[in-house]
Amino acid sequence: MTTASSSLPEIGISQILGLLELLQGKGGREDIYKLAGELSMELGETLSVIKAAELLSLVHTPGGDVVVEDFGTRVLEASIPERKELLATKIGELPVFKSVREFLDSKDDGEVTREEVLDKLAELIPNEDAESSFTALVNWGRYAEIFGYNDDTQTFYRP
Repeated sequence: MTTASSSLPEIGISQILGLLELLQGKGGREDIYKLAGELSMELGETLSVIKAAELLSLVHTPGGDVVVEDFGTRVLEASIPERKELLATKIGELPVFKSVREFLDSKDDGEVTREEVLDKLAELIPNEDAESSFTALVNWGRYAEIFGYNDDTQTFYRP
């Protein structure tokens, strides 16, 4: 499921954790359409949050339901620092993050521009718009401390 060709939904980690917490309150399982109403989101946005949670192996979607995985339960039960560490490890395992980190590591100064990363994303996810995955790449990568990103200079760097 987590292939290099999977685009990253433009969803923040806090939205994913909010979904998990809501599901936990529902016994770990809920109908996708009911979730959209309870999250006060459009169905499309709800599906993006679910896709993001699936990429991180936090939930799976049998039929029309969303079910919390064992890993999702571990994340919910963890302290805040442990939760961040668990999610950072999982994010770091996603092929797109591995590829960007390897790209950074291949540079002598450990820095690459936004444009270079967009070109790399276009290679990694050729059937998707690289710009649409860029925000999630930056936010998730920062959260996991896989790389840093300077908004002013539009430069990625090794932390």
